[in-house]
Amino acid sequence: MKFYSTNNHNLTADAREAVTKGLAPDNGLYMPEEIPALSADFFNRLPKMSFQEMALAVAQNLLSGSIPPAELERIVSHTLAFDAPLTEVEEDIYALELFHGPTMAFKDFGARFMSQLLGYFAKQQEREIIILVATSGDTGSAVANGFLGVKGTRVVVLYPSGKVSDIQEKQFTTLGSNITALEVDGTFDDCQRLVKTAFLDEELKNKYFLTSANSINIARLIPQSFYFFYAFSRLQQRNKPVVFCVPSGNFGNITGGLLAQRMGLPISHFVAATNINDVVPEFLRTHKLTTRPSQMTISNAMDVGSPSNVVRMLDLFGGDVSALQKHVSGYAFTDDETRAAMRHVFATAGYVMDPHGAVGYLGMKKYMREVQSDVTGVFLETAHPAKFKEVVEETLGREIEIPSTLQKFLSRNKQSKKMSSAFSDFKTYLTTEF
Repeated sequence: MKFYSTNNHNLTADAREAVTKGLAPDNGLYMPEEIPALSADFFNRLPKMSFQEMALAVAQNLLSGSIPPAELERIVSHTLAFDAPLTEVEEDIYALELFHGPTMAFKDFGARFMSQLLGYFAKQQEREIIILVATSGDTGSAVANGFLGVKGTRVVVLYPSGKVSDIQEKQFTTLGSNITALEVDGTFDDCQRLVKTAFLDEELKNKYFLTSANSINIARLIPQSFYFFYAFSRLQQRNKPVVFCVPSGNFGNITGGLLAQRMGLPISHFVAATNINDVVPEFLRTHKLTTRPSQMTISNAMDVGSPSNVVRMLDLFGGDVSALQKHVSGYAFTDDETRAAMRHVFATAGYVMDPHGAVGYLGMKKYMREVQSDVTGVFLETAHPAKFKEVVEETLGREIEIPSTLQKFLSRNKQSKKMSSAFSDFKTYLTTEF
C-alpha cells in the first residue's frame, strides 16, 4: 500500500516512510492511495467476529504488503487489550465507551497501535526516532504511556501550561525514561505550530529523525477506524440507520470513522460536535475555513482553533465541501449547555459523562431532533469522567471516584520543563538537549 500527500497526490511514500516521517515533505498529510472496500463475506461475519478479528481485517486492508501478517496480528492484539463497551443512556442513544485502556482515553487505541508499528520500523534503521507530540490533554498521556520503553524512540510532549487537567498532566510528566514533557506558555495551537515548524526546519531535519504522534500521523488514524466497526457490529440487529456523533478537536477521530465508511461500513451519517471552538461547524455552514486562536473550555481536549485533519476529511470527498456535508453535520455547544447535559443524563439515567462525551451527546440529540427520522445514535465517550474530576464534581454536585488506573499517577512527581511559545526556544532546546 502506498500513501500520498494531501498537497500533491503524485508525491507518494510506502507505509514505513509515511509512518516514520509523519508529515509529507511538502507539509501535506498522508492518505492511503487506495481505500479498498471490505468483502461482503466480511460484513456477513461481522456480528460474530471478535474485536481483534475485525480490527486485523481492517488493518490488513489498509497496510497490505507493508508489514508481515504475523507482526501485524501481534500489533493489533497488543492494541486491543481492553474492551470498548456500548451503554444505552436513553432509548436509541448509546455511549461508546473508549476509556477502558491504560490512560482511560480513546487515544490509547491510536497510541498503542502506532508505538508498536513505529517500534517495528525503528528496528530497520540505525537512527533513533524522536517523536514530537502536541497535546491538549489525552494525546500526551496516551502517546507517552504507549511509547514508554519502546526501543529506538524518544518522545517529547508539548502541552499548554495551565490548560490540561491535573490527572492528564501527571500521566505524561511523571514517567521519565524516554519521555520528556515541555510546558509551553501558550495554547494547544501554539504547541501544534511548534511541532509542525520543527518538521519544516532543514537544520533539525538533517540532524534528527523527527516524526509526530499526533493525529497528523496516518498510524494514529488507522486504529481509530476499528471501534466504528465494533460498535456497528453490536447494533445490526436493530435494523435502523446508525449515526455516530464524534466530539471533535483535531478531527482525527471522525476521519477514522469516515475511513471505515469508505471501506464499506454502512454508517448512515456522522455528526461533528465541538465546544465554542467551532471552526469546522462554521466551515460546514459557510464553506469558508477560518482558523482562529482557540478558547479555553471545560472540554479542553477540543480547544483547537486550527484543526489539522480537515484537509483529510475534504480529501476523502475530492475537496468538495457540499459532498462532505452530505455525510457530516456540525454543531457547537457552550460550557453551560455541556454542564446541563451532564446533569440531565445523570438525573435520568444515572450515567456520568465527561465534558467531551456530553458535547457528543448534545450533538446526537440535536441531529435527531433536526432530521426527525428513526435512527440509532452512538456518541463517543472519549475519556473517563475522573480525568476531569473537578469539572464533573462541580457540575453534578457529587464526588467522583478515581479508578486505580489513574490513582497510580497522582502519587508521582511531576517532571517538566517550562518553555515559551517561540520556535527559536524550542529549536535551541532540541539542539542542546538531544
